[in-house]
Amino acid sequence: MVMKQLGQSRRVFGPIFGYLLLGGMAIATVACGQPVEPTDQAQPERDSGVVVDVAVAEAADAGGRVYTGTTRPARQVSLRSQAEGRLLSLTRDVGDVVQQGQVVGTLDNVLLQTAVGEAQAELAARQFEVTQAEAELADIRTSIEDSRVRLQQASNDAQRLQTLADQGAVAAQAAEQAQTTVRTAEQALASSQEQVRTRQQAVSAAQQRVEAQRSILRETQQRLSFANLTASLSGVVLERVAEPGDLVLPGEAVLTLGDLSAVLVVIEVADSNLSEFSVGQSVEIEIDAFANETFTGQVTRISPVADSTSRQLPVEITVANPGGRIGSGLLARVTSAGSQANAVVVPEDALGNAEEAEDQIFVVTEADGLSVVEARTVQVGDRADGQVTILAGLAPGEQYVVRSSQPLAGGQTVELSLTSES
Repeated sequence: MVMKQLGQSRRVFGPIFGYLLLGGMAIATVACGQPVEPTDQAQPERDSGVVVDVAVAEAADAGGRVYTGTTRPARQVSLRSQAEGRLLSLTRDVGDVVQQGQVVGTLDNVLLQTAVGEAQAELAARQFEVTQAEAELADIRTSIEDSRVRLQQASNDAQRLQTLADQGAVAAQAAEQAQTTVRTAEQALASSQEQVRTRQQAVSAAQQRVEAQRSILRETQQRLSFANLTASLSGVVLERVAEPGDLVLPGEAVLTLGDLSAVLVVIEVADSNLSEFSVGQSVEIEIDAFANETFTGQVTRISPVADSTSRQLPVEITVANPGGRIGSGLLARVTSAGSQANAVVVPEDALGNAEEAEDQIFVVTEADGLSVVEARTVQVGDRADGQVTILAGLAPGEQYVVRSSQPLAGGQTVELSLTSES
């Protein structure tokens, strides 16, 4: 029974084995005679170069760099007391508008008024001295005329008596006595004339004392006028330094005044960026207090002296301010003239892809369907915050290599990364 089943099995597997053998031979024959077409996965990879990150060059901001500063009046002065005294009143506060010559405060002037009264009394005394001296001078001049008359009379008498004495009509002693009278009259006239010169000098001295006292009086009256504190310019009150009741001394500040018909904005500029500004240049200014409004200012001064700490130079910009709209102490943003028209800004890393040249960038172009890099030497401008301005050599819209997996050379084929811009 077993042998019978085994025989049946052989009869079954025999044909199957034959069929399998024939099939294998057929497959082998096909494999040897007909090569199998390779799939896409089996194709060898084409050499596409190194992988690079590419970006598109964008134009630099035509507005240029932004600097911050603070507004302040074009003119600012301290109203100082010119006399000593207690401050009685101060009629203006911070922000109030004042006009030049307007009285804004007063000092206690009691002592000053007393000083003026004393100076006036002293002047009256000096003027009386002049009057006395002039009266004495007039008296002496009158006596001179009398002396001249007596001298003339004595001379006439002496001549007449001398003639009579020569004729023997009178004694010679009478003629001699007449000559003595003449000499006495001459001495009296000379003495009176000397007194006139002395009195003239006394009058002149008295007049000089009067003028000196007048100067003292004017000075005292001027000090009295200093009791009224007047604005030295038209503008606004920026600060109240003193308050009523304070004792102020000559030269001490009471108010700070500012002329806001124009305001100044002072910005600090590094010497490497100083070429962005020139005296007379117009710049745009934005002030936070005036949203959506742009002002135009003019560079009026560039200091030649840099700050000892920051090493930056102050640049002064004047902004017209009709009506005083712009106040003092406001934050202002000044935009410089900016870069050249075709300048672009790229990351500093884009300049580090060459093996040797530092000021070189790689521009990506298409050739026969491949991405090829072109080495370009560029003119480099300002560097700030990891960015560099390219003044020449790269145009807006061109693709350039930001980063590369290895150093590049001109004409090399590259493969753009998935994060590249197009």
